[in-house]
Amino acid sequence: MPSRRASDSPASAKWLATLPYLALPLFLSVIAALVWLTRSHDQEEQRMALINDVLWMEQNLQFQLDRNVALLGQLGLELLAAGRPQDQTDASVRQILRTQSGLVRVLWLDPDGVTKGAMPPMSDNHLIGETTGAVPADSVFRLARAVGRRTYSPAYQVADGSHQFEVHVPVYSNDAFLGAVVGIYSLQDLILRELPWWFSERYRVSVLDADGREIVAKSKVAPVSDEQSYTMPFDPPGQGLALKITTYRAETRWVPLLLVASIVLLAGIIVWSVWQLRRQLARRHRAEQALRSESLFRRAMEDSLLTGLRARDLAGRITYVNPAFCKMVGYGPEELIGRLPPLPYWDPDHLERTQEVHDMILAGESPPEGVELRLRRKNGERLDALIFEAPLIDVAGRHTGWMGSMLDITEQKRARELAQRQEERLQATSRLITMGEMASTLAHELNQPLAAIASYNTGCLNRLEQPDIDREELRDTHRKLGRQASRAGEIIRRVHDFVRRSKPKRKALDLNEVIRDAVELIEADARSRGMRIETDLAPNLPETAADPVMIEQVVVNLLRNGMDAMRDNPAGRRTVAISTREEGGNLVVRVADRGLGIDPETARRLFEPFFTTKAEGMGMGLNICRSIAELHHGRLGFESNPEGGTIFILSLPVETQ
Repeated sequence: MPSRRASDSPASAKWLATLPYLALPLFLSVIAALVWLTRSHDQEEQRMALINDVLWMEQNLQFQLDRNVALLGQLGLELLAAGRPQDQTDASVRQILRTQSGLVRVLWLDPDGVTKGAMPPMSDNHLIGETTGAVPADSVFRLARAVGRRTYSPAYQVADGSHQFEVHVPVYSNDAFLGAVVGIYSLQDLILRELPWWFSERYRVSVLDADGREIVAKSKVAPVSDEQSYTMPFDPPGQGLALKITTYRAETRWVPLLLVASIVLLAGIIVWSVWQLRRQLARRHRAEQALRSESLFRRAMEDSLLTGLRARDLAGRITYVNPAFCKMVGYGPEELIGRLPPLPYWDPDHLERTQEVHDMILAGESPPEGVELRLRRKNGERLDALIFEAPLIDVAGRHTGWMGSMLDITEQKRARELAQRQEERLQATSRLITMGEMASTLAHELNQPLAAIASYNTGCLNRLEQPDIDREELRDTHRKLGRQASRAGEIIRRVHDFVRRSKPKRKALDLNEVIRDAVELIEADARSRGMRIETDLAPNLPETAADPVMIEQVVVNLLRNGMDAMRDNPAGRRTVAISTREEGGNLVVRVADRGLGIDPETARRLFEPFFTTKAEGMGMGLNICRSIAELHHGRLGFESNPEGGTIFILSLPVETQ
């Protein structure tokens, strides 16, 4: 039983949550039905009252017309039996015309339809258009004589604009046809005078002809209703005539109207409130769904990252770690969350350095480029990590802790160190190749001081064999011998410094001094090729932090490339110019030759590894030079020489260390 109640509770909760939404349409439907029924009942009552009044009007008109026919029949015996009307008969006719019967003229006809008399006498106002003799209608007379009972004519418009119709009443005496009495009705008088005032107060009455045109109307100045109207045949007289009765708009009944308006307003307020509540709940539901989706998305994203994430509070206590971080250090979340320093993944050999970085981060002094640390995994392995820290800010804008991201750069660091060693070997090899190419020239340069030393040594030995020794002359010879030995030693030292393999050592150096050493190193090779090296070194240049051997290697390579570019030049155009300047916080070295220049295709690939235009070249010189420049945060480029050839530009930032 408990399990059943537990299983039914979600359905019950769902039903209870749905019930207000079901009750609201039901309530609105009841209100709408009530309003509709009230209005429908009111309209039905008005409709029934209209029909009853119309039926009364129809009976009243019918009674009036029938009474007039009976009176006309009685008068016909008196009018047609005697030779001429008696005074009493004339009085009877006038009495009929004076009453509110709708009759405007009475005529009596002999058996052949010839008018024997009329009261009042015929005048021009009875004309139909311009036609004379159209009244009474001969066709209606013949029809009445044929059927032996009263017959009505169609309605027609007379000269004064009014509409009339006739009733022909045949008169018989002892089955002998004596003639007919014709009563002429005015539609306007019949409708306007015969209807009581209360009927005109409620309804607008109009007469329509067979084509539906309104020919007579009785109304007051009041708006008519568009919904309540009734049309019925006007028979008699018939002939296509119809009566149209339209109700006037009733006065506004404010009490029921206000009641209905209050109910509608209350219903509208309830609907608006429920709708707003529904929108609020929908927005909250969407926000919760979005928050849940965002949380799941961020959790999935954090779980898929290779970057370790770690959150700490202001005291340094770990509050969150992602799977990547746990994988890096080898500890699970339960072993790390809630721990304070020192943390289990700190390397004991670098504990002081790690604590120093930890304190620096908590003090908000973490460098934007990150901090490298040596850590230890749970299995004892060492790892190099690059850590970035950012403050954690809550929704109220308060600083609640620190979020750190950690990258395992152990393999990258090894690869970087290996690449650096290979780069150093390549640079050393390049210098050895350069010295190999300059070997014959250097040998010639060394032969001169060595030959002088041998010559001075032989002279000293010869002087020692003589009995009289000039000690001052011998001392001067030894001085010259020492200078030649120093010269040879300086050449050997310069070559040794240039080709020796050592780790890069950035120190404050005088760029002009490095260029002078490079020029002295290559000057012998320049003389052997018939080249000249011109220097234009700016005085008082600031020092820059660089490795002197590497910078010298760049200068030597650029000078030798310039000489190679001018090997086919005439003797007057074999000059390499080297200059130094300070421009915009940089030290700029320009090496200009007067060769053939560099074509666009060669310029595009000039610094690519193993690309060379020399038959015996390796294609690594300029690539190594650019790497050295970038290692010192500088640049190496080139441009065309206005005097012909190419200018290589080495730029180094002015900085001291």
